Amino acid sequence: MKAIKLLLGTLVIGMSFASCIVDNSIDEPYDVSLEEVVTANDLWYIDYNNTTGAGDVPFLSKAFTISFINGKVFANNNLVGIGTVGNGYGIQIGFYDTFDGRLKISHNLDGYYNFDVIQLSVNNIKLRDNYNNVTYNLLGYQKSTFDYDQVFYDNIEYFLQEYSAWEKTYTSTAGDVNAFDYENFLKFTPEILTTFYSSKDNVGTPIANIFWDYVGDYVVANVEGYDNLKILTLDYDNLDNEKFELTVINDGKISLYHIASGTTYEFTGRGYIQYLKPSSSLAKSATSDVGRARTKVFRETEIRRNLK
Repeated sequence: MKAIKLLLGTLVIGMSFASCIVDNSIDEPYDVSLEEVVTANDLWYIDYNNTTGAGDVPFLSKAFTISFINGKVFANNNLVGIGTVGNGYGIQIGFYDTFDGRLKISHNLDGYYNFDVIQLSVNNIKLRDNYNNVTYNLLGYQKSTFDYDQVFYDNIEYFLQEYSAWEKTYTSTAGDVNAFDYENFLKFTPEILTTFYSSKDNVGTPIANIFWDYVGDYVVANVEGYDNLKILTLDYDNLDNEKFELTVINDGKISLYHIASGTTYEFTGRGYIQYLKPSSSLAKSATSDVGRARTKVFRETEIRRNLK
């Protein structure tokens, strides 16, 4: 793979990143080095929906944020624990250098990659891998201003995948009796982004012994005027679809408000799955570096009709 020099993008029209960007390939930028460009922000959020090209760089497709610190590369591959793991930077996934204006990354598992760096602004760069024909859009933040909570809602499908099962741990007394009262476990899998499983097994059943009664599709929609609320629809085929207002209580618990019945359920995550585990600090957790990568997610937007 051929290493490419730093590219500086000039914004011709203020806030529009899509307008008239001129790339100047130079050995050394006039007033800033590549090292200064990639370390200008504590965290680079990988704006995956704006990825272009048919190729893939596995460690970038897996991560939510990436950081470059003193020759080391850090990433938040999980939403559970984001903001606390690695003091907010996540786990170390490899090393980098910017020698001679080239960004070269050596990933612990994926090997060596070389990137063009296209600077659109201090807080926006693109990493382009010509060999693999893919370009990633990165948005820069300082840790003190990065909205870790909002990342959960922006990537809710991936958050739901980070537990082997979600167990119902609370049902409100308010609300009408309905068929979902009998569903005690949910599971969302990474193999197909919009697939869920449900089970009526008794609360407390060990994860390995759960019999998944049903498998179906689900949809997540945005809610107009709300950043911290989603609409989750579970498709039960011939049965009525179950529609919920979904909120994140913390990184191990969610609330599902059943719109039709007025019942509120809480589900607690069981069997945390850490992607690319660096040590034995979470020995009881499942670990994986395969089976999940981000895909582009474009949601419908609904109007909230049932106000609690």
